[in-house]
Amino acid sequence: MDRSQRLLTAALILAAGFAAAVLATSAASAQQAQAPAAREAAFRPPAVPLVASDPYLSVWSMADRLTDDPTRHWTRRPHPLSSLIRIDGKAFRLMGTEPKGVPAMRQVDLEVLPTRSIYDFEDAGVHVTLTFMTPALPEDLDVLARPLTYLTWSVRSTDGAEHAVSILDGASALLTVNEPNQHVEWKRESMGDLTALRVGTAAQTLLQPAGDDTRIDWGYLYLAAPSSQAKSAIGATSDLLSSFAEKGTIAESDEPRAPRAANDREPCLAFAFDLGKVGAEPVARHLMIAYDEIYAIKFLGQKLRPYWRRDGAGPADLLQAAERDYSRLIGRCETFDRELMADMTKAGGIRYARMAALAYRQALAGCGLAADANKQPMLFPKENSSNGCVATVDVIYPAAPQFLLMGSTYARALVAPALVYSTSPRWKFPFAPHDVGTYPQANGQVYGGGEDSKNEADMMPVEESANLILLCAAIARMDGNADFASRWWPQLTRWEAYLEKYGEDPENQLCTDDFMGHLAHNANLSVKAILAIAAYGELCKMRGDDAAAAKYLMLARQNARHWMKMAGDGDHYRIAFDRPGTWSQKYNLVWDGLLKLNVFPPEVARNEVAHYKQVRQKYGVPLDSRTRLTKTDWCVWSATLTDEREDFEAIVNPIYDYLNETTARLPFVDSYITDNRASDGMRARPVIGGVFIKMLEDPAVWKKWASRDRFHVGDYAPAPKPPRVSELVPTSREKSAAWKYSTQRPGEGWARADFDDSGWREAPAGFGTRGTPGIRVATRWDTPDIWLRREVRIPAGVDAATVQLFLYHDEDAEIYIDGVLAARETGYATTYQAVEIAEPARRLLRPGAKVTLAVHCHQTGGGQGIDVGLVEVREGE
Repeated sequence: MDRSQRLLTAALILAAGFAAAVLATSAASAQQAQAPAAREAAFRPPAVPLVASDPYLSVWSMADRLTDDPTRHWTRRPHPLSSLIRIDGKAFRLMGTEPKGVPAMRQVDLEVLPTRSIYDFEDAGVHVTLTFMTPALPEDLDVLARPLTYLTWSVRSTDGAEHAVSILDGASALLTVNEPNQHVEWKRESMGDLTALRVGTAAQTLLQPAGDDTRIDWGYLYLAAPSSQAKSAIGATSDLLSSFAEKGTIAESDEPRAPRAANDREPCLAFAFDLGKVGAEPVARHLMIAYDEIYAIKFLGQKLRPYWRRDGAGPADLLQAAERDYSRLIGRCETFDRELMADMTKAGGIRYARMAALAYRQALAGCGLAADANKQPMLFPKENSSNGCVATVDVIYPAAPQFLLMGSTYARALVAPALVYSTSPRWKFPFAPHDVGTYPQANGQVYGGGEDSKNEADMMPVEESANLILLCAAIARMDGNADFASRWWPQLTRWEAYLEKYGEDPENQLCTDDFMGHLAHNANLSVKAILAIAAYGELCKMRGDDAAAAKYLMLARQNARHWMKMAGDGDHYRIAFDRPGTWSQKYNLVWDGLLKLNVFPPEVARNEVAHYKQVRQKYGVPLDSRTRLTKTDWCVWSATLTDEREDFEAIVNPIYDYLNETTARLPFVDSYITDNRASDGMRARPVIGGVFIKMLEDPAVWKKWASRDRFHVGDYAPAPKPPRVSELVPTSREKSAAWKYSTQRPGEGWARADFDDSGWREAPAGFGTRGTPGIRVATRWDTPDIWLRREVRIPAGVDAATVQLFLYHDEDAEIYIDGVLAARETGYATTYQAVEIAEPARRLLRPGAKVTLAVHCHQTGGGQGIDVGLVEVREGE
């Protein structure tokens, strides 16, 4: 069935004992929606979003066909989802590479839409449509907040005969671990008319580890389906798949051997559906895959629930509500996708629309959605594949166009974590913060030396201050008032003053493109600062201060005239004021038009766009004259500077060509080399929401979509008071303590208190290489691994519930207390951080008791260091 046929076919949902629901789409509207696509060859995305809700529940197909490769987390670790179909007794693979001896069903079509990824298969006289539907509908925050995706199989005969059909779907326990050797356990639950299978780690180290290349290892994965439609089992993946492929059956009972490692015969949740005899009329079955994180984020010391849990809902509430809504959501997602695709095609062409559709779920899945202490929605974007920071302002800024299009609720939720943090006593600088921590530990800035940094140039002071002012102005323009900005007026005013002093001609510092290094007199950064001053003036006007508005607009225009003289370089403008013969993309200029500031003359944008077309490479416009690397989000921003469709497509279409041809099979990258289709870059990041900037260009289109947001955001909870932290077992920051250590892999049980470490050396902490920032090194450690042991006494009178580890790690660290895992952290830290202790280990911290701290730290490259102590943390005192 091709796309036109599929849209003309009613979506028929049949289930034994359940009423059928028929959703029809008219032939006329289908033809109209499909007309642009009919003139354009099929799009081959480098990776397809299958189950994409947040940075942890993020499963992709990174191959041409769904059967060519195991499905994977965005970090490329296997997160296997499997599906088999039996047709008249013969088995075929629909998803996944196992079993090896079972042939793949022929895939004949693939379409990626904003809320759905749709695969079509044909073989043995049968057509199968497999749809992954994540109902990320902006007009319904409660539905969008659900960490849940529906899988629907629709099967029909193509040869006029009836065929016996059954389907199996499985989800691996590998979706619930950070490392495959972590132990998992499982159970089944009855939830009304649903059967739900769940799996999760035995240790449940909530909200740990923090870092970039990490996967969730707390909470529980759920697979659920109507009990009357399916049989279910939990067992080894290979056993379940082989049994179904060979005999059409799965185990009658769940495998009892648990807990065990996720890679020990790979436990799997599985459902099998018997569709009976299938003829020309489609027969459909569905299930739901969901994840209960329990807690989503730790924000300034407070654990925040996922937004869907804000009123006390649990997994049964989530799954039963989702099942009740299923039939209606099919129609709503079809309508949303069709209408948004039509508007995007009209705005930028079919290629632009396909790229934006690919970006839509990725941008949302790059964020965690939590409820603050006032139950208000907060989005926490993660710097996937760059450094793992959370609520990074120069990630929020490029991601913002999609959230601005979705409505005020989403734009406010996106900037709220950084704005709330900026009001905290923790933040002492006259400019905006760069980030709020490392995902999911949003406990304060870690970038550029963190809250104790002495080097402002490394903290992007002009960049982040201008970013937040511009976004508050964009929200005000959408709302028609400055109420939201007024909530943060002291901060915005302080940042505007900083821009007045330092923004027109920025000193040597980093900007959002920090991978290119420091740059003084940065012309594009200056554009941002100038426009932010004008935007602040617009906010003043909305607040009723016309005199201030006129002052700041005049200042911005004066600075713009000076900018043109300093940056001018013939037919374009320089990368920096003191670098003749150079150029750069001036993507920040886009806000001059979107916010109707009219600070720069129109010829500035026209000249820039004309130059971009001259320096364009096969796969796009490089970021600037120093490199062939580009940023896809910035390219679309630069393309939006033009009013001419031909010029827009000249800049944007090469990005489409790269996506269609690249051999780097990754989620939508936002950086790559413009003359190398094999190049890869940062991927799966929320910044890709920036491609929706074109949709903000027409005020009527922006209003049409944003006005559908009916949610009314209330007051965000104030920033929690900083906790009182006092040392119980000191680190080496002031005075070094002696540890036993080994750089050779120790024997079994090395972390237990009774382990014989008499053969280990003894030396003072911290351990590492000199020059590693943030740690006082007393003993050189320059091998890939080190193991440490130290006996300590827990002070009398201490409440174990308040005890946390105090940790510096570069890089991956595991900490044990008397052999019980206390915490696991990945990546590196630039400062010491308090880290919560897992409950099984915490129970060993009895006042007055002696315990053994045991640490393993692993290093891959660069500076390295490890140091551990214990602290008492009393929140908000």
